[in-house]
Order: sequence, then C-alpha cells, then structure tokens
Amino acid sequence: MKKTVIIIVCTLLAAPIMAGTFSDFFKNKTMRLDYYHTGNAVEEHFAFDGIVADGPWAGTTTKLIDTLRLGKYFFEVKDPDTDHVLYSRGFASIYGEWETTPDAKKNWGVYHESLRFPWPEKDVEVVVYKRDQEHRFRPVWSYEVDLDNYRVNPASRGKYYQSYHVVENGAPHEKVDIVILSEGYTAGNMDKFRSDAEHFARVLFAHEPFASRKSDFNIRAVEVPAPQSGLNHPHQDIYRRSALSVTYGAFGSERYALGFDNKKIRNAAATVPYEYTVLMMNDSIYGGGGIYNLYITAAADNAFRDYLFVHEFGHHFADLADEYYTSATAYEMNADLKEPWEFNVTTNTNAETIKWSELVTEDTPIPTPWDKEAFDKHSMAVQKKRGALRKAHASEREMEELFRKQQQYEDSLLNNMKYSGHVGAFEGAQYKAKGVYRSEPNCLMFTRHDQFCAACRRGINLVIDQNVE
Repeated sequence: MKKTVIIIVCTLLAAPIMAGTFSDFFKNKTMRLDYYHTGNAVEEHFAFDGIVADGPWAGTTTKLIDTLRLGKYFFEVKDPDTDHVLYSRGFASIYGEWETTPDAKKNWGVYHESLRFPWPEKDVEVVVYKRDQEHRFRPVWSYEVDLDNYRVNPASRGKYYQSYHVVENGAPHEKVDIVILSEGYTAGNMDKFRSDAEHFARVLFAHEPFASRKSDFNIRAVEVPAPQSGLNHPHQDIYRRSALSVTYGAFGSERYALGFDNKKIRNAAATVPYEYTVLMMNDSIYGGGGIYNLYITAAADNAFRDYLFVHEFGHHFADLADEYYTSATAYEMNADLKEPWEFNVTTNTNAETIKWSELVTEDTPIPTPWDKEAFDKHSMAVQKKRGALRKAHASEREMEELFRKQQQYEDSLLNNMKYSGHVGAFEGAQYKAKGVYRSEPNCLMFTRHDQFCAACRRGINLVIDQNVE
C-alpha cells in the first residue's frame, strides 16, 4: 500500500532538498490537505479532515522550496524514505490571528484550514511549523497521508461556477495566478462584479512594482452568486447570509471582514488555477482584510477602495506588515521587541545590517528624524473623532470625509520634511510607536498613500521572483 505522508515541518531540521525535476516527484495536479486547527491562548491542536484534488497545479515547477520563510507558520512536504524536502511554503491563518485576541483567553476556538501543494507521485510526509517567541520555526504537527485511504479523493472537481480571464499572460505554472471570487453579488449583479474585478486589476497594475511586473501575472474571476446583495454587518444590525460566509466585525473589529467557511471558499477558488485569492465584496462600507497566503477581502464601492485593494493585497501576497501604529487593532500586541520577519519593518538601526541597507539614501542618518510629534498629535485627534462618529452611527459619507482630510494632512506633512523622499529608518511601525522602524516617511502600508515604500517594493519583487519561472 502506498502511503503519502504530509509533514508540516519547522525548517530548523535542515533536511536535504530534493535532487530531480518536478515530474520525478509530482503530478500536474494540486493536493489540498484539509484540517482543523483548534486551541486557545495557551495550547493548540491539529486534526486531519481530508484530502481532495484541487485542480491543475498552478504554482511554479522549478522553485519549489520557499527561501523567503515569511509567515507565522511554515510547512514542508518530504520524502519519508530519504528525508528530502520536496516542497515548502510559509503561510498565516485566521487561527494565528484569533489566538492573540482576548477571546482566546476565555474560550476555545476551532478553524478549518488547508495546505495546497503538488500532488505527489508517491507517499510523502507533511510537517507544519510555527514561530516561537524568538521567531524561530518549531514543529507543531506532522501527518502521514496514505494515498489509498478512503479520505483521499483524487477525483477532479466539477466546474460549478462561471469563470473568465481578467488578465492572461501565460501558462499557470509560469505566472502568478490570482483568483477573484464574487461575494455579496446576486446572479443579477454579475455585470457589476465583472466591472469591479477589472477595476481591481487596473488598480493593482497601476502600483509599482506590480506595474513593471504585469506580464508575470494571470487574473481570473469566478462568479459565486449570493442570495442577496451586500455583506453581514453585525455592528450596524445588518444581517445577511452571503455565499462565501464573509462578515464584517471579525474579532469584534467593526471594519475587519473575514470569511470563516474555508472549505466553501477553497472549493469556489478551485474553479480555476490559483495561488492567491481576492474576495471582492459587493458593499459600500469601508472595510476588508488580508492574510498571508490565505486571501484578501475588500469592499468594492467605498471611496477608498483603490487603497484598500492594494494595501490588503500587500498583506496577502508578500506578508507586508502594517506600518501604522496609532490605530486600534483587534490583537493584543507583545511588548517585547523582536526583529520582525516581514520585509518592511525592523528593530535594527545599524545602517550596514538593516534589512534594506542597499536601499538607504546616501547621507541619511539612521534612525532618521521626522515630524513624528506633529503626526502623532493629529493622528490621535483623528482616532478620537473616528470613535465619536462610529458611536453616533454616522453615515459612511461622513467617515469618508474624515479619511480624506486625514489623507490630505498626512500627505502634506510627510512629503515636506527634511528627509522626505529618503530611504532610512523612520520610527513608528507595526502598531508600536517606539522601537520599530519603516523605510520611508510614507507608504501605502502606513497611511492611505498612493504608493509602496522602497522596502515594500523590494519585498514584493522577491515574492514575484519566487513564484514565476
């Protein structure tokens, strides 16, 4: 009996990497390993659910080992006979965010998750790793998969939904493949969905480095009809059951939108070859979210949708950290300052060893002075006003006007300082006012700015390079 072993492993073990070609070890087919992730603030557990075929393999066939090592979690697929690593990728999850919320201190939670990798020719071992307090990967679960087990289903999935190309530049395994799923669009709303999907593509490729790398991408859209238009808004007493389970109010944060039915989302995405997922929300309320190697959610009709699309995609695609630090979050942040693994933030103020050292502008001091006191004072006043508007159930138009005025002030301040336009180390990032630094005064991951900073652009290019042939 053949046995496929899937191991989710911590790369501390330094297992040897495979020698051979893709076809020596894998079929041109995607294996999706589904499991349940459960626990609370002090312990976590994994339980196997099943394995299905998730369509043709859309990823690279030559860069199978993840050398970037981003994300809170990491997994490896190994040959159990030789211990060679055949495939690896970093990722993040809803569970990984939930366990940092106050709810996890009081209750247990259970979340459905998936790992996707090429379908192996023979039995493999899959190992999952998680970062410890020092940000080092440690093994937390391993699973041996028997390919002949009744819970392994190699059957191809039928095409239940209408799909089409938005951008097509080549074969899936040669490109980065994005799928856009409709959420909150009825069957009668699909012309609008097509327009919104095309707008997303235009916006993404209007920003560097995506603009220069457009030929490296394919984008496909999948129509998933909803029973009624719009999304669920528990904070506003608006309740709906949408097609893919997305709801505002995730973890108690009014504008954070997540979908909690992983299997339904995965099944819809598998209509087409994909690696990255956009859940396009047919809603006008500003909100969304982005989780590394899981998906983004984004409202299609808000005045700040262009910013929202690209900001959340930065999280999902390249694990970019938020660079802001004055807004409230749903998470409880650790006070300890450890060097972040993300490309765009650091605790290091050594100009020679900072992670973006090759980008630092000549004669720029590290740390780099900026008008932080004025920025902080204005930002805190905006947060106070925002809270008052939310409490008063103000209209979205009022909130948008507040955001516009904030953006105008911030762009003016940050573009007219001594070191504006310089790459250095500007204090304040990743929800911390002190001790964490970003590479430029302004960035799409810091304010509602219109472009990525140098460190973000560098990181995005590295991820694109790892995913194309």
